[in-house]
Amino acid sequence: MIVVGIDSHKKTHTLVAVDQVGRRLTQLTVDATAKGHRQVCAWLGQFEQVLLAIEDCRHLTRRFEADLLISGYAVVRVHTRLMAGARRSARERGKSDPIDAEAVARVALREPDLPKAELDGPTREVKLRSDHRRTLVRQRTAIANKLRWFLHEIDPELVVPSRGLKRLCVLDSLDANLVARRGVVAEIALDLVQDCRRLTLRINAIEAQLRHLVRALAPNLLAVPGCGVLSAAMILGETAGATRFKSKDAFARFNGTAPIPVWSSNTVRVRLNRGGNRTINNALHMAAVTQVRRDGPGAAYYAKQLAAGKTVKEALRLLRRRISDRVFRALLADEAAHDDSQIIQELPPTSDGRSNCPSLLSRTRCSPAGFCAPATRWACNRSCGRCWSSTRAFAVPWWTRSSPGRAQIPIAPASPLPSTWRPSR
Repeated sequence: MIVVGIDSHKKTHTLVAVDQVGRRLTQLTVDATAKGHRQVCAWLGQFEQVLLAIEDCRHLTRRFEADLLISGYAVVRVHTRLMAGARRSARERGKSDPIDAEAVARVALREPDLPKAELDGPTREVKLRSDHRRTLVRQRTAIANKLRWFLHEIDPELVVPSRGLKRLCVLDSLDANLVARRGVVAEIALDLVQDCRRLTLRINAIEAQLRHLVRALAPNLLAVPGCGVLSAAMILGETAGATRFKSKDAFARFNGTAPIPVWSSNTVRVRLNRGGNRTINNALHMAAVTQVRRDGPGAAYYAKQLAAGKTVKEALRLLRRRISDRVFRALLADEAAHDDSQIIQELPPTSDGRSNCPSLLSRTRCSPAGFCAPATRWACNRSCGRCWSSTRAFAVPWWTRSSPGRAQIPIAPASPLPSTWRPSR
């Protein structure tokens, strides 16, 4: 098998192909455009079996990954830290795009369990909305801090309740108070009050949208004590599918609740893991604190650890790990039991009777033309690779592939879709 390492930038992609022992075979540099992506797929057609390894910079490579997955190629992601380590250990000195791409390919040869790239599912919408809400909350906090000093300058006796600048009734009273005042400070303070109101309305609207999405996607996750809508949204968006983790221990390592082994000989020692996904770790910590304060299921375990001589922080860390295991089981249950008909529209069967898509997630049927509806492409691509995208400039029907690793990319679908079938919008 040939492994192709990819070093991506905003304007160019550099690809280096290596054989099974890591020898460089050939390389290619293309523009980071749709035309360049088609050139890459045409260049990959010279290999019988190929695995693509791409440096994990999804803000740069998301479109490129989607085009490669739609074309039927297997893509794995290589963390930047692994690539840098492989580059430093190589005999060739220096740093360049081909050197980085070759290091990515050699990491893919060395590491068998790299995360596989997949097309974005509905959890990405949850992540985008959750991240945008947190950004707006930070903006509102900065404005509120500045507003409080102006209000103190205008009237030291004016009392604003704690966390009151995110309540519409408090903002309305401040607006009425500041309208009657004159001066530049009062004018700027009035503008800040209006900014707080605008951000609060937008934050509340996004939270309502997240509540609707999370209730539909993860009811079992919401049933975990201490896990509310916002925490569940952060966990859903950052996890992006629990099935990609082989065990609860791998998920704990991902979110930073699993300790790091630092022992030798016969004495087993571990230390605190300060890495991992800190967003999920923060959500798990809030769930642990909520359970302890409200006498939830984890309160007895927390008290037991304190009685055994653990400190408060150590007991919380142990409880956080138990909640991580519970969250992992809830995510798996949501993905297994979720009714796909709520998100994915059922497609009609094909005329040849081979219409069942083997995807374990979608369990939908492929269209007669061999494509999947845009709403199902992220799920269907996990197994069969048949995918049709109305948002792409090209699409690849399954019959254009001469081998598992080779694909030809026409500018348009090879045959028009039948009038009886339409992709869901």
